Amino acid sequence: MSHHIVLRVVAKLLIPLILLFALYVQFHGDFGPGGGFQAGVIFAAALILYALVFGLDSARRVISPDLLRVLMASGVLLYGGVGVASLLLGGHFLDYSVLASDPVAGQHLGILLVELGVGITVTSTMLSLFYGFAGRGGDG
Repeated sequence: MSHHIVLRVVAKLLIPLILLFALYVQFHGDFGPGGGFQAGVIFAAALILYALVFGLDSARRVISPDLLRVLMASGVLLYGGVGVASLLLGGHFLDYSVLASDPVAGQHLGILLVELGVGITVTSTMLSLFYGFAGRGGDG
């Protein structure tokens, strides 16, 4: 792949912009369309592009399969933890208004944390699937 210099340069220019757009979608999700799932897919797409251009081994050095397993569990725990926290604070499961003294601030905080959990889980799951399929040999 080292002889595809134009592809490598273009990828180095595009990947940070794709990641920036994913962050925008992630953190704008509680104000408009978008959120954790969409941002997770975009973020994973940037890392998959990196793997396609620079090689699967290079991508696995950047984010290892072991780290992906931890991130998958962490995202689900963050999502569930927000629900449990709202229960412990006297509300219903995922009743965000009890998460802060002001119900509107609690809604924003709750949605932000839940969408972050979804984004982390979707990104790590998509990358794990990609690693699983890309790592297979061509003979089976």
